[in-house]
Amino acid sequence: MQLGRLKLPNRYFLAPLAGVSDWPFRLLCREMGAAIAHTEMISSHGLVHGGDQTLSYLERPVDERPFAIQVFGHDADVLAAGARVAVEQYGPIDAVDINMGCPVRKVCCHGAGAAMLKDPSVVEEAVRKVVDAVQPLPVTVKLRAGWDEEHRNAPEAARACEHGGAVAVGLHPRTRAQMYRGRADWDLIRRTKEAVKISVWGSGDLFTAEAARRMLRETGADAARIARGACGYPWIFRELLALERGETPPEVTLHEWRETILRHVDLAVADKKGLYRLTRPVDAPQPRPSRGHPRHALSDDEAERAAVRELRKHLLWYTRGRRGGLAFRRIAPELHTVSDVRRALDRFFPEDGSVPPEVRDEPVSSRELTADDA
Repeated sequence: MQLGRLKLPNRYFLAPLAGVSDWPFRLLCREMGAAIAHTEMISSHGLVHGGDQTLSYLERPVDERPFAIQVFGHDADVLAAGARVAVEQYGPIDAVDINMGCPVRKVCCHGAGAAMLKDPSVVEEAVRKVVDAVQPLPVTVKLRAGWDEEHRNAPEAARACEHGGAVAVGLHPRTRAQMYRGRADWDLIRRTKEAVKISVWGSGDLFTAEAARRMLRETGADAARIARGACGYPWIFRELLALERGETPPEVTLHEWRETILRHVDLAVADKKGLYRLTRPVDAPQPRPSRGHPRHALSDDEAERAAVRELRKHLLWYTRGRRGGLAFRRIAPELHTVSDVRRALDRFFPEDGSVPPEVRDEPVSSRELTADDA
């Protein structure tokens, strides 16, 4: 799979997910086979003004390559300037994605995210300026179907991206008004692919490996960008690669499932302890002293508790579709330490595979996420 000058090993990518795509999660998905995994969206304004929180989104292991970032903002000049700061001050960076798909109010109300789709000329200008700022790195764009049902203009927006110099667009075929509700319109992916010569990555309702491969067959998309389907199930990438080879995907054993969860917890704690804390170059933008919340080093206890607190959503996703999951989710607010998580796993999902009496009659829910999980 070619992305500009960048050669990727396969056509299965982890989508950037706000509040989810930190380096521990990206690492697990990459180990399972994801060819590329973008950061969660990073404020271009924060990059230009040196925000501490903004800088934390760029933290990662030195061997995470290719390393791809996603930036957002409403002003084309600031978007370009922020991308340039990231590339020049915090590289090596291999690819830049522009978010024109985020549907949340606090992003769209400023004219960023999916709000940019209202005017394809704004789309083209923003893409062109970012391309000029970071060349020769490949620039891609995350799109939605459009702003609402009356303005489903993804093919037009994709053409604007192409004219601006993007090498690919990733399309989530729901409108901003839909948020994550309803069914993703895969036919719009097909029509967008037919409208441009650049690569089109499809996403939306790719909760299983079979669904992702069906989307590729039905739409002609060049790649599948997995989002919620990877939450709590990074093994989806391993399954996709096995199916691509004509093989039966290996079973996720209870032991592997438990060990992956515990490893994720350990990685999250290491992250909070600042394992890959970035050093701000002298000539990089410095944070304004009167704005924002400066970061401070956490004690080991603070780091562990902060990591487990923020990881609870992942723990809930991991336990979906397993007997014991409902009971686990009920006590999730009581989990504060790594030991708490281990005890909860031992209680509801014993390593010997037995079913504890307290969950024996529990129904097994679906593993697929819904709009309420977004």
